[in-house]
Amino acid sequence: MKRIFIILLSFVFSLGVNAQIKKIQNRPYIDQRRLHYGFLIGLHTQDLKFENNGYITKDGESWFADVASYSPGFSVGVLGELYLTKDLALRLIPTLHFGDKTVIFKEQNSKEETRQQIKSTYLSLPFDLKFSAERFNNYRPYVMAGVNPMADLSIKKNGVLLLKSADCYIEAGIGCDFYLPFFKLIPELKFCFGLSNLLKTDRSDLNDKTLLKYTQSVNQINSRMIVLSFYFE
Repeated sequence: MKRIFIILLSFVFSLGVNAQIKKIQNRPYIDQRRLHYGFLIGLHTQDLKFENNGYITKDGESWFADVASYSPGFSVGVLGELYLTKDLALRLIPTLHFGDKTVIFKEQNSKEETRQQIKSTYLSLPFDLKFSAERFNNYRPYVMAGVNPMADLSIKKNGVLLLKSADCYIEAGIGCDFYLPFFKLIPELKFCFGLSNLLKTDRSDLNDKTLLKYTQSVNQINSRMIVLSFYFE
């Protein structure tokens, strides 16, 4: 029995040692290049955070807004990365985000609903700092944070709400570099929070002035996004 225990213990120990054995590294010097280039494809969801004010119309109506549903959007962009130190890099990532969200207004008493689908094509230009852990074998996790100026190229007027086209986001996320034989694959998940109030209160664009009650029911609108990207470098 004692001999069996020693054999089992030796086997477990040998597995642990083998797990720590370093493998041959793919593309071992790629991170030491001064400049890195690549491209990305990804998925994202767009969200809006509403600050409702409880405005009551002359007819006694009180409307409250929220995002009713989320649809996955598509993202595509290019990556430029500047080597700063062994663990730190500066990234510039011009990206297009194609997506939409559905806003629903509910009247508090009658439960009547009004919906608006807002389609957006965002042009973003994020500047991110990427802080990486030590590389082990062929992977290297990292965290990132930065600022992301963004413009919506598909604003449409005469809707229930009108949003401003320009915003600036702060963003943070995590990812991991996977070193493959011929390229580097980098999945990344990041969270983006808009800093500006996107609500446009000047509704001179409205042909139907009865729609103004929806704008008057909201004090502030902030944008948020969750982005899952796959970089190829």
